[in-house]
Amino acid sequence: MGQELKTNSLLAPDEPPAYEITRGDGDSPYLVISDHASRRLPRSLGNLGVSEADLASHIAWDLGIVGVARQLAQSLNAFFIFQNYSRLVIDCNRPLSAPDSIAQKSAGVDIPGNQGLSDADRELRVACVFRPYHDQIQTEIDRRERAGLQTILVSMHSFTPVFMGTARPWHVGVLYNREKRVALPLLQLLRSDVSLVVGDNQPYAVSDTSDYSIVVYGERRGVPHVEIEIRQDLICEAQLQGAWAERLVTLLLQATESLRQKPREDTAR
Repeated sequence: MGQELKTNSLLAPDEPPAYEITRGDGDSPYLVISDHASRRLPRSLGNLGVSEADLASHIAWDLGIVGVARQLAQSLNAFFIFQNYSRLVIDCNRPLSAPDSIAQKSAGVDIPGNQGLSDADRELRVACVFRPYHDQIQTEIDRRERAGLQTILVSMHSFTPVFMGTARPWHVGVLYNREKRVALPLLQLLRSDVSLVVGDNQPYAVSDTSDYSIVVYGERRGVPHVEIEIRQDLICEAQLQGAWAERLVTLLLQATESLRQKPREDTAR
């Protein structure tokens, strides 16, 4: 009983759960996730010693991305899972062994509330925020597999236009590691629009040591996938978010057309 109380002590009963979901068409192959959708902090952690301006910035969340991802998922009839708490509580796109899983410093900003944590403090954040979110993603992929349904994983992120004083020219980035079935066609389609500066594994690249979701649910499970990064100044308003969602729906459907047809061809044989 004591352990149960401790595990539940990070989030108060009236606070949101670690994740939220919206359910699309059960036959849709698309599973949309957003690891950094929210800037919310549990009340028990206060403000982690960080200013309001910093909590509103990219160090705490991926600004604008939940609006894009929600509309994208709706148009694709996709199952959408997104994280309800700030990456400063625990980063749900980092392996637990990564130094910045619970960042003590981010983009030059000290995070006092993340410094000097005990093993029990860390485990509490894992148990209350990290595990529930990832257990839900795992459960949904398992459900699809048992039902013989295809999964195409789309991980949505956004990035700051200026990082540590350096401007970033890309409007959007397509991220991947070894698996490229979705990423390369999408990259080519985005680059066919001459008005866009499109990053090929820019401003970040997926790796086994610094990323979690794509590595665990995409590469290790053999699930077709892509990670998309959109520059935050391009999705800072609802109208801009809608425009990007509309663009990505069209291009993702084109980029995954052969993958979506494959199960039907196999069944026909």
